[in-house]
Amino acid sequence: MQLTFVLGMSKNTDKPNCYHCGDDCGRTQLIFDEKNFCCNGCKTVYEIFASNDLSYYYDLQSNAGATPSKIEGKYDFLDTPAIVEKLTEFNDGTVQIINLYIPHIHCSSCIWVLENLNKLNLAISGSQVDFPKKTVRITYKSNSISLKELVLLLSKIGYEPYISLDDYDNTKKKTDRSLIYKLGVAGFAFGNVMFLSFPDYFDLQTSQSNGGEFWLNQYQDVFRWLMFIFSLPVVFYSGRDYFISAFKGLRSRLLNIDVPIALGILVLFLRSTLEISFGWGPGFFDSLTGLLFFLLLGKFFQQKTYSFLSFERDYKSYFPIAVTRITTHGREEITQVHNIQKGDRLLIRNEELIPVDGVLMGGNARIDYSFVTGESEPVQKISGDKVFAGGKQLQGAIEMRALKSVSQSYLTQLWSNSVFQKDKSSAFQTITDRIGKRFTITVLTIALVATSFWLFLDPNKAMNVFTAVLIIACPCAIALASPFTLGNMLRIFGRNKFYLKDTQTIEQLAHINTAVFDKTGTITTALKNTATYEGMPLTAAEASLLKNTIRASNHPLSRSLYNMLAEQNIITLDDYQEYLGKGVTGSVGEEHMKIGSAAFVGQEELSNELNTSVHISNNNAYLGRYIFHNEYREGVSELFKTMSSDIHLAILSGDNEGEKQRLQELLPKLTPLYFNQKPEDKLEFIQSLQQSGKKVLMVGDGLNDAGALAQAEVGIAISENVNVFSPACDGILDASRFKNIHKYILASKKAMKIIKLSFVLSLCYNLIGLYFAVTGQLQPVIAAILMPLSSISVVAFATVMTNLLGRKLH
Repeated sequence: MQLTFVLGMSKNTDKPNCYHCGDDCGRTQLIFDEKNFCCNGCKTVYEIFASNDLSYYYDLQSNAGATPSKIEGKYDFLDTPAIVEKLTEFNDGTVQIINLYIPHIHCSSCIWVLENLNKLNLAISGSQVDFPKKTVRITYKSNSISLKELVLLLSKIGYEPYISLDDYDNTKKKTDRSLIYKLGVAGFAFGNVMFLSFPDYFDLQTSQSNGGEFWLNQYQDVFRWLMFIFSLPVVFYSGRDYFISAFKGLRSRLLNIDVPIALGILVLFLRSTLEISFGWGPGFFDSLTGLLFFLLLGKFFQQKTYSFLSFERDYKSYFPIAVTRITTHGREEITQVHNIQKGDRLLIRNEELIPVDGVLMGGNARIDYSFVTGESEPVQKISGDKVFAGGKQLQGAIEMRALKSVSQSYLTQLWSNSVFQKDKSSAFQTITDRIGKRFTITVLTIALVATSFWLFLDPNKAMNVFTAVLIIACPCAIALASPFTLGNMLRIFGRNKFYLKDTQTIEQLAHINTAVFDKTGTITTALKNTATYEGMPLTAAEASLLKNTIRASNHPLSRSLYNMLAEQNIITLDDYQEYLGKGVTGSVGEEHMKIGSAAFVGQEELSNELNTSVHISNNNAYLGRYIFHNEYREGVSELFKTMSSDIHLAILSGDNEGEKQRLQELLPKLTPLYFNQKPEDKLEFIQSLQQSGKKVLMVGDGLNDAGALAQAEVGIAISENVNVFSPACDGILDASRFKNIHKYILASKKAMKIIKLSFVLSLCYNLIGLYFAVTGQLQPVIAAILMPLSSISVVAFATVMTNLLGRKLH
């Protein structure tokens, strides 16, 4: 194998692509084993695969690799035994098991590589990928490979795990399987009771033509007592939540929907028990077990949600677990974030987050505060300046001295607001709860009136009529309408990349009359920019020098501008210099060009401009500037135009007013625009709208929007990658579906109409059943037919209608 280092490759139509990740190799490329690679990282991954007989990876999917990031020193905290103990699921000193979240898992080749880790290191016993959750569970011998070495191995092959403070602080929540067990018990009992009820359905105990009784007649009591036994765990185990909910509701003087359900279950059980005890009849055990089975099935469907997404993220979700602390003797040591004290001297490496408020002591600080303030442009800091928790260092390593502990920093104080402590669900009454009180009062009234009537007409039938009304009017179909409709809508929204926290969010979304949007990262995209040029026309030589100078720079604005400029011939620069935080210079012959800030090129009077700009001078003569504009998401103007017809709109931004004119052109007239908004300003704005009676939808993208997202009736986080980061919210919307927000709101409103139609259908069944109950004609076979039939038909209606609605969305 031969390794060749090539300089001066042109970024043209013949540009080579990396064999591992598929990216453009750009100005430099590595040729190894007759294959092109964009960097040493990708070359190393290929070499690892090739030497371990894993090159089949590239046959599964070409260019499927992820470029390894710079990880030097990043995972030193994994050498700390206390941290390893809390991160691992199992640790007996020789064998450890850990479950790691890998955002880069995206295809079959990823699964194949991660499940063949044992070929890369024999100390790894096995690994298993959970594709929907993007996690891999790895078992390894800790005396041969440490957790840090394991993570570094994953990072080198392009699958760097995402380890957050949230994972470290919180013990893993055990999955609550009680509902599944209850559903299983109810389903098993329902099937057996239906089977045992067949002799009663078809009257198989009647005499035959030869005058003898059918042989099943002698086992009639055995069958009925078996049905009783099967119903016991269903009532007292599977159905206990309904009794608890009804009791709590009555104790709080609230008639919720569980009151008539619990009453119906209790009456069904007691009357059925009395019937078989005194030989009056077979009872209603089939209806009883069937009722609870369908109710629990609906509840299970309702609770089905997106477990691989996190809707409750705060600063802990992306804070480092540990940082590097510099001791008084100048030594570097790894310390847990929670152990940072005021006065500690910290080392923050490139791309690391600042964990506490502090003072910069050394290094070139260029800090991105977009998650905290919403301001899209990084800020420069010099020694002695104050820096705040939550900022990301973008330019080399810096040293800082902590002014506070983690719990006292600006970022964590934002989370101390009471809005993060309240439970939205407790303040919202669902449509099912709203009808519960009226339904309960109506059923009890009908039961009492009908019983009073039969007390005068035929006292022997009075008790039967009373229990029959409570049995047949049990609102099982009504209770099923909402969970099946909203549960199916939850699934449909998910297929359309709109992931909601729970079904209650759909109900709240249907009541929205005001929508507030963050600007940076929400209605704008960070994936691409546009720029306009203001100044003197550039000559061909100046254009060529400009293109080739910024070609050597890795600054984000340089890369953006380079991609926008017209193609130029590649020339060799006589001199190139980059001044961190200021700009770059390039020379060819007598031509000397400066590219960067206004002050860097000698235009001090333009230093306080609102727009992000790159200025150009040639031979100390100012030429002009490229003004960068945010690129707004596709369909923004059309979305706001359609939404404004029935929803009030407003825009909040942590940025300055540089984009105000462009926004006014995109938005409907008189749409309120608010700039320089801090996180607490956004939260207070939402509160003021709610105090005036508005039902607010907040759409944001970053940590700075978290307070407003939590305060609003519905908070939606826009994400370019739904698995990597989103603040606390009620839903996550894939950025590619941003233009469909109004469609999702309208679909939520239509879902509520489907529920109401389902209620009407259920009411029709109740009226038919009440006729038989009030007239004293209710027989077990009628209850056995009507109750399951009403449940099944309502479920079928809700499913079909929501699927039709989903097709329109798709």
